[in-house]
Amino acid sequence: MAGIGHNQGPTLEKGHAWRTYQWRQAQKKLMPRTIPLMIVKMRVRRAAELGMDYKAYASLRQAAGRDICGLLFSSNALRILGGDAKMPQERARVLAGLRDAKRLSLVYRPLDPAAVHDANSVLDATGLAPDITMTWSAMHERLCGFVRKQNLVGDQVVIIGDTSLENGWSAAARAAGYLPADRYFGAAAS
Repeated sequence: MAGIGHNQGPTLEKGHAWRTYQWRQAQKKLMPRTIPLMIVKMRVRRAAELGMDYKAYASLRQAAGRDICGLLFSSNALRILGGDAKMPQERARVLAGLRDAKRLSLVYRPLDPAAVHDANSVLDATGLAPDITMTWSAMHERLCGFVRKQNLVGDQVVIIGDTSLENGWSAAARAAGYLPADRYFGAAAS
């Protein structure tokens, strides 16, 4: 029996290597190497509902450990630029096709979140994006607060953006992950 100061290292009893081998073999038998076909089909369908390719969806779902329930787009990703608060028609069409996921957007100044929301009926909620002068904790609070207002938690949301700053939102919001807008809208188009 181990006494005070024992580091609980490997046992020195005979047969340790054999027991370890048996344990690993039993563990391999319990954990299938492949996902059942029915689950793969469900996930392919869910990826299509979210407008993503399967590979992107599967990696995001695996990283988060749960399903994706919201997509958070930057105004850059939606191509809402300049004074016009309306996104291009092809991007609005992609968002309109999403099912069972919230369509969220954060817009940069001088855009007004309320005006962008009013001009784009496909968006469920719009807020003000963190700016480059914010501290990490302020950016975290802004992003997490916006996500919480939508009755979601960070790892249920995927950030879709166009810049390295927006890629950083993923870590600050503790999101499921980040997808570049070109990849997302490219997959949705095909």
